[in-house]
Amino acid sequence: MIDAASLAPYRDYVLTEAFISELPNYYRGKVRENYDLTDGQRILIATDRVSAFDQGLAAIPFKGQVLTDIARFWFEATTDICENHVRANPDPNVVVVQRLEMMPVEIIVRDYLAGSTGTSILPMYKAGARNIYGIDFPDGLRDNQRLPETIITPTSKAGHDAHDAPLTPREIIERQLLTPRQWDDVAEKALALFARGREIAAGRGLILADTKYEFGFNSEGHIVVADEIHTPDSSRFWLAETYPERLEHGEKPDSLDKDFIRNWVSARCDPYHDPIPEIPGEVILEAAATYIRTFETITGRNFVLPESFEPPLERIRANLAVYWTR
Repeated sequence: MIDAASLAPYRDYVLTEAFISELPNYYRGKVRENYDLTDGQRILIATDRVSAFDQGLAAIPFKGQVLTDIARFWFEATTDICENHVRANPDPNVVVVQRLEMMPVEIIVRDYLAGSTGTSILPMYKAGARNIYGIDFPDGLRDNQRLPETIITPTSKAGHDAHDAPLTPREIIERQLLTPRQWDDVAEKALALFARGREIAAGRGLILADTKYEFGFNSEGHIVVADEIHTPDSSRFWLAETYPERLEHGEKPDSLDKDFIRNWVSARCDPYHDPIPEIPGEVILEAAATYIRTFETITGRNFVLPESFEPPLERIRANLAVYWTR
């Protein structure tokens, strides 16, 4: 088993930036570096940066590779539900995708009253709100309790330095962000993807509590799921075995996702108003071990640590050389 101690030699084995001057049309996202090719494809390089509370927090060894591999697993497991944007995987941290017209909203599907960010339903509920995202919630729900039914809580798609904001389906249509037909279609696809994810996760001893999806339109106007699905960065995974007891005692569920980092930060500051404290090395390594454990639990495959300490960017550059002329 790969634990934090065995990852100690890899503490600095991180991909914090992935700028490649030979590739065209560079754009730096929160955690990914993007390059638009002239043939209508896009290169997405997953760095090891971790983002939460609308800002970067740290760099976690192997995070980018883990996210890419987990997303690949889920894309392959859901092709019958919704077309995805992946065209090639030339490197463990890289996907080549079809370029889409992205929807201006993010789709979050939830089964539980959970979360700690500004768009999560738990903080709103605890503050007294009972109509959240246009949905009526009953009194008496407990932290991390399962909701009466699966819900969709869409948000605006903020820019790099802005904050996402809650939306209702009515607001989405009134603002002409999507047509009524587009909203119905994407909502149906999101719920079907979530149901598949919940089913597979349950077979691995996990609870898929909630997840975020990003969708776009291809050149024919069809809805395509993009970015990543059901990864530790876009989803909240809990251990099913310990969930009932921890819920009974009012404790947070045991998680396999970036809640590990989020919880560490939020326990020490108000991350939306205070400076983020430096995250200690032991916490970074424990987070890396959590990401790897999530990969192995979901996919059923062992994660293989590299034998060489060659900087990840050098490997990525070599694997992407074929795209330099495109």
